[in-house]
Amino acid sequence: MGPHPAVADVRRAVREALADVPQGASVLVACSGGADSLALAAALGFVAPRAGLRAGLLTVDHQLQPGSAERARTVAEVGSGELGLDPAEVLTVEVGTAGGPEAAAREARYGALAAAADRLGADAVLLGHTRDDQAETVLLGLARGSGPRSLSGMAAVSGRYRRPFLDLPRATTVAACAALGLAPWDDPHNDDPRFTRVRVRRKVLPVLEAELGPGVADALARTARLAREDADALDIWAGSAYTDCALSDIAAPGKPVELSVAKLEKLPDAVRRRVLRRAALAAGAPSGALSATHVLAVDRLVTRWRGQKAVDLPGGLTAVRRYGTLILAITPIP
Repeated sequence: MGPHPAVADVRRAVREALADVPQGASVLVACSGGADSLALAAALGFVAPRAGLRAGLLTVDHQLQPGSAERARTVAEVGSGELGLDPAEVLTVEVGTAGGPEAAAREARYGALAAAADRLGADAVLLGHTRDDQAETVLLGLARGSGPRSLSGMAAVSGRYRRPFLDLPRATTVAACAALGLAPWDDPHNDDPRFTRVRVRRKVLPVLEAELGPGVADALARTARLAREDADALDIWAGSAYTDCALSDIAAPGKPVELSVAKLEKLPDAVRRRVLRRAALAAGAPSGALSATHVLAVDRLVTRWRGQKAVDLPGGLTAVRRYGTLILAITPIP
């Protein structure tokens, strides 16, 4: 008799996600102890030795709740014990306040994971985001109005990070843990309405399912895949266009960037604005502070030129048009 269907599903997802990883490579799983990441860790523990891979576990203690250190140790013990993952480490982090609690915790977590992956020589780090997480991400992006890249949600592969469960519902990971006799930890933060994602999960998605019928999460995840394909194609086009429009050395980050207005004018809006964003980042604008509003203001120097003044951008950057050239540089522009 074969494994429970949910167990077979999570194992298959991990096996497919690691199909291109060479034998002997090291793979780590980020595990909080929740159902999604616990099912992922169990699946990796099963798949890795059969694929000739070395597998370990990382769990992050954010120190934000009483007893977090003990819970993290328990997760590591489960990883090194019944799941057969070695090493199984606890990464203790200090969470700041910049960008709000969710963003600060995420920044601390990913910083710790990246440092551990470098130290351990890992080829891949698996993350337990599911189709439900993807649906929530798309809704949050839609609410921000930040364009197709935001609507494209999370990538299945992003550098060393891989998300094998993006096509699986959260219910599958819960069922897999139950079938394997694993006891997930329910993080109280997952039910805390102070967090925007929790409100989307507990209130917004259920209303959509009730009013529009079942399958909303699947439809949103499918939308993310389609949006990502389109956004990737536009980014590739914009990369070529950026090189074509450049009148300065764009390979020198932090230096002034000069672009041909005549060539910019010929580009479709979506491509031109991507070129302008690339130019601003290359000239020194911080990515987290550069908004769509800033890019649109620079775009008006190209498409609605009336002799207007320079546009101020984050990071002390200025964009100005001079004699058919768009210049982006740290103030003052020479």
